[in-house]
Amino acid sequence: MTDTDPFGTPDNAPAAIPDTDDLDPVATPSPQREIEDALGTARAVLFDLDGTLADTAPDLAAAVNRMLVGRGLPLVPYETLRPVASAGARGLLGAGFGITPEHPDYPALREEFLANYASDLCVETILFPGIDALLAELESRGVRWGIVTNKVESLARPLVEQLGLGTRAACIVGGDTTPFSKPHPAPLLHAAQLLQLPPAQCLYVGDDLRDIQAGRAAGMLTIAAGFGYCGETAPASWGADALVETTDELIALLRELT
Repeated sequence: MTDTDPFGTPDNAPAAIPDTDDLDPVATPSPQREIEDALGTARAVLFDLDGTLADTAPDLAAAVNRMLVGRGLPLVPYETLRPVASAGARGLLGAGFGITPEHPDYPALREEFLANYASDLCVETILFPGIDALLAELESRGVRWGIVTNKVESLARPLVEQLGLGTRAACIVGGDTTPFSKPHPAPLLHAAQLLQLPPAQCLYVGDDLRDIQAGRAAGMLTIAAGFGYCGETAPASWGADALVETTDELIALLRELT
């Protein structure tokens, strides 16, 4: 979910943070390193939240459709809203109202959307099938895992708690934890710092192009979650080190990499 905007440089950021402007969203995939070379090297796994760990689209879609109902406008089908759920307010308001963040009405609509969502944060949201077992297996093997999301912390932390993951995650980094949100690498670099690990020993799993861009820029191995929302471009074009289409495939791959 992508709702925050860069407004500075974090005090604890490395001296040189890669510039994500050079990452081509439809470039021919060029993984950081051969996946075979990374077998058994990862000591922690970081996950995106919306569309990767949790299926949050039903509650996000309900928040924007509630706005449309209040204005006497027709509802937008869930099938239209689900693919843009990882883009947060920007994507959902775009699909619901046909506007972009540059529109003068966008700030007020965004605040209304976020208020609606916060009031019904975890009504129909659930973990994707297989995710709880995946996390339990990581824990049983002593592999720490955390969450790096563009959801602001005031929404991310309560949601993670309601999903029963609050005491299990080794770290939770939100879209406003650092002055930058994904696709900037700062949130992922911050998570690595919290885990006291070099980025190269962390994996990042996400269902959006921004996730893979951020992970690559941070120097982490990246896994595209093709079972998530995935936005408007094909995950195979993102340049991830690996692509999985099911949580079962993800479980099997993480067994090899951690």
